[in-house]
Amino acid sequence: MAKYTPMMEQYLQIKAAYKDAFLFFRLGDFYEMFFNDAIEAARELEITLTKRDPGQKEPIPMCGIPYHAAANYIKILVEKGYKVAICEQVEDPKTAKGVVKREVVQLITPGTVMESTMLTEGENNYIASLSHFEDGSFVIAYNDLSTGENRLALIEEGFEAVIHEFYNQPIREVVIPSTLPEGLQSQLQTRLQVTLSYQDEVKFSAEYRDLSENLNDERLMTAFSRLLNYVQDTQKRSLDHLKQAEIINRKNYLSLDMYSKRNLELTETIMKKGKQGSLLWVLDKTVTAMGSRMLKKWLERPLLHKEKIEERLDAVSAFYEHFLERDTLRETLKSVYDLERLAGRIAFGNVNARDLQQLKVSLEKIPGIRETLNQIDQKEVVNLANDLHYPEHLVALLNESLVDEPPVSIKEGSIIKDGYNEQLDTYRYASRNGKQWIAELEQREKQETNIKSLKIGYNRVFGYYIEVTRANLHLLPENKYERKQTLTNAERFITPELKEKEQLILEAEEKSVELEYQLFLEIREKIKGHIPEIQYLADIVSRIDVLQTFATVSEVNNFKRPSFSTEKLAIKNGRHPVIEQVMRDGNFVPNDVELDAEKNVLLITGPNMSGKSTYMRQLALTVIMGQIGCFVPCDEAELLLFDQIFTRIGAADDLVSGQSTFMVEMLEANHAISHATDKSLILLDEIGRGTSTYDGMALAQAIVEYIHDNIHAKTLFSTHYHELTSLENSLDRLKNIHVRAEEYEGNVVFLHQIKEGAADESYGIHVAKLANLPETLIERANLILQQLEGEQKETKAKEELPASDQLSFFVEEKRETSNSRSENNPIDTKLIKQLQELDLFDMTPMDAMNTLYQLQKEAKSTK
Repeated sequence: MAKYTPMMEQYLQIKAAYKDAFLFFRLGDFYEMFFNDAIEAARELEITLTKRDPGQKEPIPMCGIPYHAAANYIKILVEKGYKVAICEQVEDPKTAKGVVKREVVQLITPGTVMESTMLTEGENNYIASLSHFEDGSFVIAYNDLSTGENRLALIEEGFEAVIHEFYNQPIREVVIPSTLPEGLQSQLQTRLQVTLSYQDEVKFSAEYRDLSENLNDERLMTAFSRLLNYVQDTQKRSLDHLKQAEIINRKNYLSLDMYSKRNLELTETIMKKGKQGSLLWVLDKTVTAMGSRMLKKWLERPLLHKEKIEERLDAVSAFYEHFLERDTLRETLKSVYDLERLAGRIAFGNVNARDLQQLKVSLEKIPGIRETLNQIDQKEVVNLANDLHYPEHLVALLNESLVDEPPVSIKEGSIIKDGYNEQLDTYRYASRNGKQWIAELEQREKQETNIKSLKIGYNRVFGYYIEVTRANLHLLPENKYERKQTLTNAERFITPELKEKEQLILEAEEKSVELEYQLFLEIREKIKGHIPEIQYLADIVSRIDVLQTFATVSEVNNFKRPSFSTEKLAIKNGRHPVIEQVMRDGNFVPNDVELDAEKNVLLITGPNMSGKSTYMRQLALTVIMGQIGCFVPCDEAELLLFDQIFTRIGAADDLVSGQSTFMVEMLEANHAISHATDKSLILLDEIGRGTSTYDGMALAQAIVEYIHDNIHAKTLFSTHYHELTSLENSLDRLKNIHVRAEEYEGNVVFLHQIKEGAADESYGIHVAKLANLPETLIERANLILQQLEGEQKETKAKEELPASDQLSFFVEEKRETSNSRSENNPIDTKLIKQLQELDLFDMTPMDAMNTLYQLQKEAKSTK
């Protein structure tokens, strides 16, 4: 076995405790990595892989990065889902005996990053923990370390509900117990694409007791403790900015499962996974980073209680009507920095003087914001103004202590104002007077020697010196100057008097810098005591920003305030809020929607590309916008309060889970049917198209009937199966509507208008023609269509015969095609008996077709 040096033994010992992380091992001015860490890091970071002890029989793979450039490399690794353990020297190498002591001072993981360069301004960076219990329940705890936010959700509906809840938050890392079944761990990784971390210690730390005062369920305490212990173990520093845990009562919010959030493209698009083209992209005209984050949280959890929605709408109406005040407010808010994350960095200890200047500038805007709000006489806006408490004492501290334009570094001085600290002023006086004395000495020496080019300079190696060019050396008096350094064209000298002053100046400067650093740390500690106050202000400012944004967006896009009803949904000239933004001609065709207790299922027919999916999506987006407290895209809107929205829109494979398009379709349909209530909204688009015609049609009809008869949810069901339109005759709460299209000179024209009744044609081949398929292919398709339609007419003619003739015809046809069978075949006898027992006059056309299909399958299986 290879024998390692004491330093490598130290490395291996520390690495053993951080097996799932890259260990950045500090050696001088570099972070070094060894063994497998070095091999993997060299590949991921695209840096050179070298070897330590290359002359040995088994040299150690090694790579390194400069410590001052570490942030960029850490960002790359963390964004790829890795963890990085920062191992620093924790004692002075000059006084160390043997190997310098080293410790991991921080573990940086995807869910615990704090550096602003690794965070997206308008998005939260959540880490979550998942705990499971014997009663089958789960608890999810969320934390955003950068803002201090803590939230918990109790889930008692099973693990699938856990997946849907996780999907509703932008999480990057999940902390779990090692006892969580491997199958569930695998689902978390494959379905959510998150980093998994482990924490089994759930003993609650007393120092965080105030964060859990509102938790009265042992399960919540366990989950919260697991997450806090993990964060404390990885960060190893003050977490004074953490907020009290908030319990997410999911019954207070409209529920959006993972399918609906994806299909409706609320926060990102399906194709490009980006914000542009999503509903968030349309609504997010906030002017602060914390306002943008709050808007996204509102969008992910629309409200269920009418009173709270109306409160938001009242404030939006007030901002809408007061354009000048809103414009002034937006301009003021542009100068407000990210108070939430500034508070986090203050607690975390990685804030600098420039950050504190941003804090001061932001807080100084509070009186102006409050004054603007007070000009709007509306209850909710007045309440917001009253909640804005100006922290005058904190602003005074920052004004008195910090210079207006401090440097980035907090260890090089020039950050504290004159007059803030008497001792610092004394050091500065000595330093400044010494420099003044140096300047006066230079003038005096020039006069005494008559050397106009003589100058006094300074460098870190030699200190202060008198420099004289070679051409003027003969003018120097003898024995006055002591030669210090020889240059090509000059000589440098010192005098006892200059050396004495140098010591006084440098001592004053050194002590001044040290004292400034200590004073800065003291100021930071004082500000820590005001973190709850800063966070409360951040919350109010965020709320103001979102509400004024709703007003701004509503005015620009002609959105209208909705009302809420318990009886019906009625939208006049509704529009799709996203599509109307991206349409080149700007001519979005609006449409009405009506749903009530008497007609709660709309069966939508019409050709592809005509706008069926758009019509369905725009209803869901309008509902969501209304329930977050925003105006909606229409002329008038009377909305219902929905508890859940379920969607099955668009075709997509789930390749990660190995599921086909049709399986995904059935899973999403099943999820809706299993969880919907009579207060839910269901949107189903083209159910059954992923299988054979008869299978698909049968499933589609059965699903419509089940929703209609058992769930009573408000439902929009679009289909290409025109045969389903006959359901209007048998389902009293179903209504046919269609998207209007016209044929003109052999081409189809989509009018995108919703009309009552069923569509008369699918126009599939016309759509193929619009897609520029080859002309010969189109001609062949038309020919095949004519043949199929001819066969359908023949079948229809047979169906129009009297029932007895139909039966005789069918039986006779079957006999002719089954000569190889015995006349005494019991299966044939069974089929005939089933046919004879059918009551054709009591069957719908669809029932007859389904029954005939099943009999045909049975007959074919006996061949």
